[in-house]
Amino acid sequence: MPLTVTPRVENDIAILELEGSLTLGPTLHNLRDAAKDALNDGKLSGLIVQVSKVTATDSAGLGELTVVYTFAARRGARVALAGASQALRTMLEVTHLDALLPVAADVSAAKKLLSKARSEP
Repeated sequence: MPLTVTPRVENDIAILELEGSLTLGPTLHNLRDAAKDALNDGKLSGLIVQVSKVTATDSAGLGELTVVYTFAARRGARVALAGASQALRTMLEVTHLDALLPVAADVSAAKKLLSKARSEP
């Protein structure tokens, strides 16, 4: 299933809703392109990647998530994943990417996670 990305902005947080396979393929670049477009607005403080409708993830997909993290970090925005499956959580833990890409149960919890991280010194 091809990867589709639906972007939106709520207050100062960009939300990218993913649906399909976060795997090597011709549509994987959609995530990178959407993240670049969203982060071009320099006023964003955070980026949430909603992954609850992602059906599969491979190493290429994890690579794209780290690229998104890098784009956001360069612009001073924090990143969180929302709705990650147990399989994706395990992949993040095994690769130690969970330290860069914290996971929340849903978008609302991810917003709280980002606001908490912003208020910490």
